[in-house]
Amino acid sequence: MLALPDVAAWPEIAGFIERVEREPRPDWKLPSLACQAVGGDVSLAMVGAAAIACMQASIILVDDILDDDPRGEHLRSGSGPTANLALGFQAVAFRLVEQMAVGPDRRAAINSSLAWLAFTTALGQHWDVQNLTDEESYWRVVRAKSTPFYGAALHIGALLGGADQEAATGLRDFGVLMGEIVQICDDLSDAFQTPANPDWTQGRNNLAVLYARTAEHADHARFIDLSSQTDDPQALRVAQQILIRSGAVSYCVYHMLRRYQRSRQLLDALTLADPGPILDLLSSERLTLVRLLRASGAEIPEDLSPAWPT
Repeated sequence: MLALPDVAAWPEIAGFIERVEREPRPDWKLPSLACQAVGGDVSLAMVGAAAIACMQASIILVDDILDDDPRGEHLRSGSGPTANLALGFQAVAFRLVEQMAVGPDRRAAINSSLAWLAFTTALGQHWDVQNLTDEESYWRVVRAKSTPFYGAALHIGALLGGADQEAATGLRDFGVLMGEIVQICDDLSDAFQTPANPDWTQGRNNLAVLYARTAEHADHARFIDLSSQTDDPQALRVAQQILIRSGAVSYCVYHMLRRYQRSRQLLDALTLADPGPILDLLSSERLTLVRLLRASGAEIPEDLSPAWPT
């Protein structure tokens, strides 16, 4: 990335890259894992990982502005410069495609995958800020905002690894399901944060909070009242306990397990040289969820311990 002339002409992009590379994100490995799964040369996936890292930077920079995240770059540089930085990173991702050692057909497919990621995520962010408060809208936002990143990352890695269309498309579809699993797990994590996450304070769609607000349960009226007082630590703690008692946490786990089962069925139908790295992705999400349930005091279902169902 740093060697690109475009990046050299924009010192703020280079500075941002140098800051974030000190703490590389696990998601940057997704193209390499897909490349390995299809039996490709993992070194060829490095440029794909760089492109995915740029797309993720673009998404996070904008998302932090929309959420007014206290850790966001916009608080350091201002909202305008940060929005421009996000646009720059998106352009760098497409520049990197020019460096990929693939033929024109695969290059076109990779460009198409990145474009799908960029546009669909932007549409999901547009819907998300409208704070639509029904479950149908929740899933529509998740499928647009949260799943294309994982689908595109695995799809691009598979293409760089020389996968045929069936395997590349199958890994993309797996990534979409993986994105839904990650989003539900993130919702649970956000719901149990202290102090209150913006999902509480800004009314953002969070599956656990949405369930407790809309489903019939004994603490419904109290939960609605407490939801507007989550700046009070005691009110937040009580509201979080209602998430457990009301069945909201169990509902989230149910949806994660359904998607896990569909993911396994999809992988079983694919012929992969080494499915291990992809199966490890599912295992890591199981461990994340188990740790979260333990920290929140929620019961851990038998389906999650010691391993998810096969």
